[in-house]
Amino acid sequence: MKTKTVVFLLVNLLTAIAFTGIGMAQAQSSAVAAPASISTVYTGDVINGKKVVSSLNTSDLAPGKKHLLYFQGVQMSTGQYWYVSVIVAKGAKPGKRFTLTSGVHGDEMSSVHTVQTVMNQLNPAEMSGTVMAVLDIARPAMESMQRRWPSSGRGFELTDMNREWPGNENGFSAVSRQAGLVFNRLLKPNTDLAIDFHTGTTGLDAAAFHIGDMRIPDVKTMMMLYPVPAIWDNPVYPGVLHNAYIDAGIPCFTPEVGVARRLDLDMIPIFVEGTMNVFKHYGMVPGAIGRTAVDANVYIGKNAIPVLTTHGGFIELLVKLNTKVTPGQKVAIQRNAFGEVVAEYSSPVNGLIGGLRSDATSEPGNVLLFILADAAPVSGAAPYSE
Repeated sequence: MKTKTVVFLLVNLLTAIAFTGIGMAQAQSSAVAAPASISTVYTGDVINGKKVVSSLNTSDLAPGKKHLLYFQGVQMSTGQYWYVSVIVAKGAKPGKRFTLTSGVHGDEMSSVHTVQTVMNQLNPAEMSGTVMAVLDIARPAMESMQRRWPSSGRGFELTDMNREWPGNENGFSAVSRQAGLVFNRLLKPNTDLAIDFHTGTTGLDAAAFHIGDMRIPDVKTMMMLYPVPAIWDNPVYPGVLHNAYIDAGIPCFTPEVGVARRLDLDMIPIFVEGTMNVFKHYGMVPGAIGRTAVDANVYIGKNAIPVLTTHGGFIELLVKLNTKVTPGQKVAIQRNAFGEVVAEYSSPVNGLIGGLRSDATSEPGNVLLFILADAAPVSGAAPYSE
């Protein structure tokens, strides 16, 4: 074969590959739009006495009752399915439709317990409207109690599901498809208002606080009905679930219920009380509103400013959660194995300590702590990525 012919064929092959890649990328970014309304579809399967649905319309469920279901999510590599646990408290009278979610990160146990506790307090016979709880969205991550979704797409991968919303039912990863299925066929069609519960991440002790955009009236109202000490008034990162809700016209925010991997039984009641306050405010359950953010003397910050480690070594923290700090205040020191001080860390801003590293050692570049601050981020400083 002549050289010119070989070159011509090679160029055409590379061009075809390039355009295939573009097409795949476009398909990946083009999420399947959910229909305006959907019907409840039962698969015919029953797991532990609970019926399985592949889509849900809570209007199809009997009022005045609690309904326990499994939602059929994405397939595993064996061809079986990941099932998501769903509780629907369908009020005897019409009203708002609320959705409570947890388990988007697999190491966040207090968020799940908070939602379970709220649902246990609801009596559908006395309710107006519907509350749907979706408890374990990132099932494979929860099975191993790790933050990210494990998959075997190109070798072993770990994906943060809370950067994937609203997902894509025809995406090129299991986590994108799971997000698309859950959002299109379960969450979005059944929700007027939503609360997406989280905790801090593994390796970080965290205070009780909210994340949400207070420019949205319902978001501000809901967040201020909790007796929490701090609010991060910020829309935060692209791809998080509460922003997917907001993009769909559904007000939502994220409560952060303490630390990962364990139940914070002292903190959970704060978030249960606040969630019940929200239901009372919107006329869904009877009773007087309890303590709110005003009672907690809430601190509202516009930014979360991280302090990153510059060295490896042993960490000694000099501040505690919810401590107010000032610029230049020393917050931690770091020693090497000889006990020599290799680094000292100071606060770059006025603010409130929202998170502290829980491990006693650190490599360079880890988040040592983050500060909720009402000032703009320091020029050149890295943004906090939880």
